[in-house]
Amino acid sequence: MTKHDKPGNPLVTVRPVMTYRDMSKFIDVPWHIYTNDPMWVPPLRLERRFHFSRYNPFFKHGEWQAWVAFQDGRPVGRISAQIDSLHQERYGTDSGHFGLMECIDNSEVFAALMLHAEAWLASRQIRRISGPFNLSINQECGILVDGFDTPPVIMMPHSARWYDRLLTEQEYYPAKDLLAYRVRVDFEIPRIMQILISRFSSQITIRTLRRDRFDEEMEMLRDIFNDAWSENWGFIPFTQEEFAELGSSLRLLLPDEFIQIAEVNGKPAAFMVGLPNLNEVLAKLNGNLFPFGWLKLIRSIRNHEIRSGRIPLMGVRKQFHNTPMGLALACLVIDAPRQAGIARGIQEVEMSWILEDNMAMRNILDHLGCEQYKRYRIYQKIL
Repeated sequence: MTKHDKPGNPLVTVRPVMTYRDMSKFIDVPWHIYTNDPMWVPPLRLERRFHFSRYNPFFKHGEWQAWVAFQDGRPVGRISAQIDSLHQERYGTDSGHFGLMECIDNSEVFAALMLHAEAWLASRQIRRISGPFNLSINQECGILVDGFDTPPVIMMPHSARWYDRLLTEQEYYPAKDLLAYRVRVDFEIPRIMQILISRFSSQITIRTLRRDRFDEEMEMLRDIFNDAWSENWGFIPFTQEEFAELGSSLRLLLPDEFIQIAEVNGKPAAFMVGLPNLNEVLAKLNGNLFPFGWLKLIRSIRNHEIRSGRIPLMGVRKQFHNTPMGLALACLVIDAPRQAGIARGIQEVEMSWILEDNMAMRNILDHLGCEQYKRYRIYQKIL
C-alpha cells in the first residue's frame, strides 16, 4: 500500500489487488466512475471475475498486477500492468502493457495509479509501455476518444471523456487509432462489387458453421485469423486455448448462420463471426445475472428482441490480400449472414475494430455505405 499526499488535497492511497475482497473492489470501480453516464453498460460481475482468474488462458503466457486507488476510503480508480510473453516474442523483451484503467477526473489520483503500473513494469526491465489492453490486444483495448453519444456494443470498451487528457498529462502519446463502423443490415452491395463477386462465383463457396464438428471448425477459424492478421500492427496470435475458450463462451449464443466461412476451390479461405449485441440486455442488469438476469438474457435472444449486432472477428487468408479474389471474399462473408440477421430482428451492425491505416478494409466499408462513428486510441510511453 502506498500513500500519496499533497497539501489541500484528500490523501490518495493505492493498494495492490491481493485477495478475493480486493478483486471485488477492483471489479466494482467502474460503478463509481460512470454513475452519471447513461451510455455506460455495466459488465457482468461474474464474467469479470472469471476474466481476472487463473482460468483465463491469457495467464498461460502473461503475468499481471492490479491496483485500486482510494480517496477518503472511497474507490476512485484502478489500473493493471501486464507482461505478455507472446507480445515480447514479436516486439522485444522490453515491452509491457497497462490496462483496465478507470479513474475519476483527478490528475493526482491518475498519476498515482500510473506510477504504480510503471514502477512494476520497470522493475521487470520493461522500458516501453503501451495500452490500455484488457488484458491483451485480442480482448478489449483502447480509450474511446470520439463517439461518446452512443453506448458500446458487446465486447467493446467505453471511457470517460477525460482519459485522453489524463494520459497526455502523464506524457503518453498516441500509438494507433482503432475505428468502429456501423451500417444498416439492409444495405445493398454496389454493382461493381456484384460484378467482381460473379467473376469468382465458380470458385467460391459460402457455408455456415458445422456445429457437429465445432472444435475442428474453431481451430480452422483460428488458423485463418492468425494468418490473416499476422502482419497487422500489434498482432498477437490467438493460442489454441484462447480461441477454444472464446468459442465455448459463444457456442450457446450464436446461431450457425452468424458464422460464415468462404472456401476457394474447397479450401477455407475467409470467415466472419457476427454477434447479437447483448449489451442491449446487459444495460438493464446492472452487472448481475442472478436472480433473474439470466432469464432476461435468454428471453431476449430467443424472442429476437435484440436489434443490433457486431462483427468482432473476420479474416481473409494472407495469400488473397490486395487481390480481386480477396475483395470478393471479404464482400461475400459480410453479405452472407444478412438475411439471417434480418430474420432475427437485427437492424444495424457494428464492424469493429478496424485499424485506422487499414485502408483496404476501410475502402470496402465505405463502398458498402458504412459510417465511421467511434474512434479508440492506444497510447505509448518510453519509461
